[in-house]
Amino acid sequence: MTLAQILAGRGVGPDEAEAFLNPTLRTFLPDPSSLRGMDKAAIRIVDAVEAGEAITVFADYDVDGGTSAAQLIRWGRALGSKFGLYVPDRIKEGYGPTVSAFEKLKTDGADLVITVDCGASAEAALEAAQGFELPIIVIDHHMMSGDMPPAFALVNPNRPDDTSGLGHLAAAGVTFMLLVALNREAKRRGLKGVPDLLTFLDLTALGTICDVVPLTGLNRAFVAQGLKVLSRKPNPGLAALAEVAGVSAPFTTYHGGFMLGPRINAGGRIGQADMGARLLSSDDLGEIGGFAAELDRINQDRRQLQDRILQEALAQAEQCGDDKQVICLAMQGWHAGVIGIVAGRLKDRFGRPAIVIGIDKHGIGKGSGRSLAGVNMGAAIHKAKELGIIEAGGGHEMAAGLTVAEEKIPEFQSFIEDYLSAEVIKARENNALKIDALISPSAVGAALISEIDQAQPFGAKMPEPVFAFANMRISYAKRLNGGHVRCAFEDMSGLRMDGIAFRAEENGIADILLAPDPPRVHIVARLKENTWQGRTKIDVQISDLAVAE
Repeated sequence: MTLAQILAGRGVGPDEAEAFLNPTLRTFLPDPSSLRGMDKAAIRIVDAVEAGEAITVFADYDVDGGTSAAQLIRWGRALGSKFGLYVPDRIKEGYGPTVSAFEKLKTDGADLVITVDCGASAEAALEAAQGFELPIIVIDHHMMSGDMPPAFALVNPNRPDDTSGLGHLAAAGVTFMLLVALNREAKRRGLKGVPDLLTFLDLTALGTICDVVPLTGLNRAFVAQGLKVLSRKPNPGLAALAEVAGVSAPFTTYHGGFMLGPRINAGGRIGQADMGARLLSSDDLGEIGGFAAELDRINQDRRQLQDRILQEALAQAEQCGDDKQVICLAMQGWHAGVIGIVAGRLKDRFGRPAIVIGIDKHGIGKGSGRSLAGVNMGAAIHKAKELGIIEAGGGHEMAAGLTVAEEKIPEFQSFIEDYLSAEVIKARENNALKIDALISPSAVGAALISEIDQAQPFGAKMPEPVFAFANMRISYAKRLNGGHVRCAFEDMSGLRMDGIAFRAEENGIADILLAPDPPRVHIVARLKENTWQGRTKIDVQISDLAVAE
């Protein structure tokens, strides 16, 4: 019964239940030729492999870019072609291709460049590459506006003339579609070594999870099947990362989004930009072990830097007042590598879209934003670029990045508030917390967890089930390191339930839990099975609470 409620709450009807619960590529994978430019791209890449041309993959520095690059590099290796890798430095070069980067690749002997998770908005760089006769194939998924840039081929389900209906894919998913087309073309020519693409699905899944795209349709199949590969026989780099992170199979979207993904991202944020992609592309176990250990260390440094900037941003955000619909903050010295994470935390804390801008010593601001469902931040950033308010920018509905001159920041802050205000007001009115069921502590057990697990994977547009517990007494609460609170509750009959509230100090829940004379509360929580040292228990993770009247 609970499973049926979970499905119904996500708009899954009886006729769709089987495909939802058992999503397969056979059911959801379309013909890759449905993507505009796909056949042209596949033919050119296989031509280059056959001719022994020097091919370089130009990747974004995040998880989506790294997993996309690794898929392509591994495909090329299987056919005996060694693809090069170029990942721009986030601080020195910024996002996406530049004229100087393409000039360097041309000078170094590249015959063909394939951009992944970037390139669709790099008009100047693509025009320059055309001028010095360096063919570029763009594999991207970000929103586009204006004229089509002059790439040899551009595959992007969000290009204006694409009718594939695959605009919800991450770059890792678009790249997998490219591999399907490449395999088909390679087999047509009788080439040897064509790889089994199912072995790449753990990479596809991780990019999809970490780019926070909707886990519906094909994305759901990518993630469901990819997590099976990750749990059974993962990419060597992912296996090494799991070991340093102290996690083991079976893996879920939580492990991808919160344990593996942040470590891959750490290199691009504050370390060596190409380390994540190199980790995922390598088969050298010694090299992989070194990369995994270094990424784990860098990730610890990233968390310390992030926490400091978050506290500064929270203090500044508190001064904005409730009349602002968009939180848009800027400060000298905020590190561009962590502002996206900080923006996400501000969005969660205040329930409003947030943009965080770090200004460097040259007066250039690098910004990153996170949005609410129903508020198209990517479109707003494109409009600001079109009006000349910002120097560069792009993204999609839920996330965006930008470059802006320091003196233009006040104008941008006014623009983004005016442009998005109506959307935000509407989204916040419709942003009620949806509860899957009202239950009692006696219902929290293995049977309920089993029903929840059947509905996995969870992610964007397919959230984890949330349960409400009414009129509970706070019987225990203890502050933990990191601003968390361990707690326990009792219902009216005295039945006890242990719980934990993560980031309780940051979101204000700690004030209620730790009050000298705490009131009775209504609780909203997620339920997670947790096994530690051979013992399994259910974690009741508090999402929100309200004082019972």
